[in-house]
Amino acid sequence: MHKISDDITFGVPKPEQIKGKTGLEIMRAILSGELPSPPIAKTLNFWITEVESGSVKFEGAPSYDFLNPLGTVHGGWALTLIDTVTGCAAHTTLKVGEMYATVECKSNFSKPIAHHLEKVYAVGNVITRGRKIITAEGKVYSEDHKILAHGTATLIIL
Repeated sequence: MHKISDDITFGVPKPEQIKGKTGLEIMRAILSGELPSPPIAKTLNFWITEVESGSVKFEGAPSYDFLNPLGTVHGGWALTLIDTVTGCAAHTTLKVGEMYATVECKSNFSKPIAHHLEKVYAVGNVITRGRKIITAEGKVYSEDHKILAHGTATLIIL
């Protein structure tokens, strides 16, 4: 199983660490290690690899610990990846002082995810950003570029 790098720190940034930063600046600071990665990334073994305005990429490693009773990776793990990449893609569009919350996240599972896969890739892209609502899409791929899961999210700007 792939292990998250030991040089990644986990936690929640203090308000003074993000004050005056746009969402894109915050996400780039997480990618660079200037800000900590969220604790859920450690728990569920996924990490951010690319950030652009309106788009993010993550990698993740499924684990035996994520198996459902049928012996495949629980769909909740893939849904969490989709929620993460759609939320982070939306985050990159935030202005200074804005926050967001997921209102709805829907996924479709295309292929079972086997826990022995070394890595999966997840991509999130903003579809639209209005004054109060952001819509985004997320896809989870295998290393051989097969879609394992895909979905959409609606997020509200606070």
